[in-house]
Order: sequence, then C-alpha cells, then structure tokens
Amino acid sequence: MAARAYWQGQIRLALVSIPVEIYSATKSGASIAFRQIHEPSGKPIRYEKVVPGIGPVDKDEILKGFEYEKGSYVLLEPDEIEAVKLESKKTLELTQFVDMHEIDVLYYEKPYYVVPADDLAEEAYVVLREALKRTKKVGLGQLAMRGREYVVSLKPCGRGMVIETLRYADEVNRAANYFRDIGDVKPDPELLELAEALIEKKAAPFKANEFHDRYVDALKNLVEKKRKAKGRKIIEDKGEERPSGSNVIDLMAALKKSIEKPAARAPAKKKAPAKAPVRKAATRKRA
Repeated sequence: MAARAYWQGQIRLALVSIPVEIYSATKSGASIAFRQIHEPSGKPIRYEKVVPGIGPVDKDEILKGFEYEKGSYVLLEPDEIEAVKLESKKTLELTQFVDMHEIDVLYYEKPYYVVPADDLAEEAYVVLREALKRTKKVGLGQLAMRGREYVVSLKPCGRGMVIETLRYADEVNRAANYFRDIGDVKPDPELLELAEALIEKKAAPFKANEFHDRYVDALKNLVEKKRKAKGRKIIEDKGEERPSGSNVIDLMAALKKSIEKPAARAPAKKKAPAKAPVRKAATRKRA
C-alpha cells in the first residue's frame, strides 16, 4: 500500500510556486503494548465517554468546546473549524533564509519528506534544492497541518528535501533556568586531555541500525518467561549498580584506566591458533 501524503500544497518563493506533497519521515519504533486488566476476572478494562449525571454518550453527540469562563463553553462544529481561512493550509511561503547552525537543536521537532507533486514541478523543485545546497541556507516559513500552524524549516536531503517542524519560542524552556548553578570552573588540562583521548578512542561513523531498544527486548523476554512460568512472579536480577556521586572513584584514575589498552589479553589470542595444530598432530600420531 502506497504511503499517504500528510499534506498537499505548494512551496512559494516570491513568484515561483512548486506543487509538493509531504510524507512523514519517521515511524514508531518497536514497543510493547500493555492493556489494563481487571485481575479478579482477567478481563480488559474499557473506557467510556460519560457525562456527569447522564452517563455514557454516543460519539456523534460530542463537539469541541472552548471554555471562555468557568463552566461556560463555545461549541464549534467540525466544518466550522475546517473553514477557518489560513493561507498556510495550502501554501508554504518561504519568508526567510538562515544558516543551518543558527537554529538551536532544541527547536527541531519532527521531519517530513518533501517530494514534487508531478513531473512539471520537478524542475523548479531541483533548482530550489540545489540553491539551498550552494548557499548552505535553510528556508523558513509557516505551514498549517492537522489543526495547527507550525514554523517549519526546509533543507536539502540527498536527492530531495526535508521539512522539519520547529517549536515556537514559548514552547522551549530557557536553558539558563537549569544551568545557572553550574560554576565557572576551568577543567584541569591533564583531565581534559585524557577525556579528549577517550572521545577519540570511541569515535566512529554514526550508524543508526547499530542501536536498538534494549528495554523493549528485555520486556519481551520478561513476557515470555512469565508466560512459561504460568503466572509465577518473576523479578529480574538488578545486577551490579553503578556507584553514586559520593562513591565515584578518582576521576584521573578512571580516565586513565578507560583509555588503557588491555595488553595482557593480546598475547593469549595470538598463541591460541599455534597450539591447535600441535594438539591435532599428537592426536593423529596416537591414532
């Protein structure tokens, strides 16, 4: 089944309009879904929409309402909300271009693939993509999707382009509120050098498929054990806990130990292949 476009419209740059379609670039990862169960009966718990003093109500009787004062609501029909005129519902107008590094990582929210809607749009699409690459700029604009208007960035991505929704300024907590108690301490040069060496030792190209959700794996394992145990309670061994802040060993010693190469183990690996033929030869002679 072909993917469904999340949004259809046009990107507008001055007098140029490019018909495009937007598709979600991400999907939900593996997860374990739990249901709430009534233990005595073993049956799942259901939730019903109820009105105080009336009881359960039909879904068709429910409207969206805005509480303008305590207990008083303005009710809105779905078609009234849909009819709200907003140009960004169908048009993403690029109003500003900035360097990529100017947008703090905290503002990025969710990525979407942008593709030309048809063959006629492809030429203008490619021109915009290449212009963004050459200038190393990110386009900014506003886009209305699913009942909300977002600030979005547009940037090249391989043969195509990606839109990323951005958070508004009032949605991001100020870092100063959390970091103000960190003192102006200058790190010890030797400690800093050791830390840099450790980072270099562990440096490698990013490969997303090398990471997976170990918590999901552990839960699947627990579910399987519980199923085989026929309800018997299972408590996994917590293993060795890491030392708390008050018990942390000397930082210098820890860094030095982290970057040391295990010299004692190397010879053992080299000797193992040499011994194997000798044992086999002796076996043949005895035979």
